[in-house]
Amino acid sequence: MEQLASLSTRKKKSAVRLTQRSKIIKTIIAAIQEKKGENIVSLDLRKINEAVADFFIICEAGSQPQVRAIADHVEDLVKKECDELPYHHEGFQALQWVLIDYVNVVVHVMLRENREFYKLEEMWSDAVIEHHKE
Repeated sequence: MEQLASLSTRKKKSAVRLTQRSKIIKTIIAAIQEKKGENIVSLDLRKINEAVADFFIICEAGSQPQVRAIADHVEDLVKKECDELPYHHEGFQALQWVLIDYVNVVVHVMLRENREFYKLEEMWSDAVIEHHKE
């Protein structure tokens, strides 16, 4: 739950408005797909005033090594394709839930059981959800 707590300590950057078609979002989803992340969804949070980002991208992995592989690949591909480094990331020690914060888009790579327990999609049920092919 500390991943969610860390989001509340910073403000959403409003200078750049993202859309589902933004390059960084496409790049993140492609990186997840390349490492076989499962149940990939994006939550459009732009119409939720309390939201800490414009988008959440959530996926799950079947093992801790896969959590690391997905998270590492997201960071590598976003740097290569979009020339962006994360503002913050955490969870690389335990590899249960890795959060990668690009300020306007936050990536959550979670083990299945953690995703089922925390239910981020339900927590942000007012968001528009889009499912992405694996």
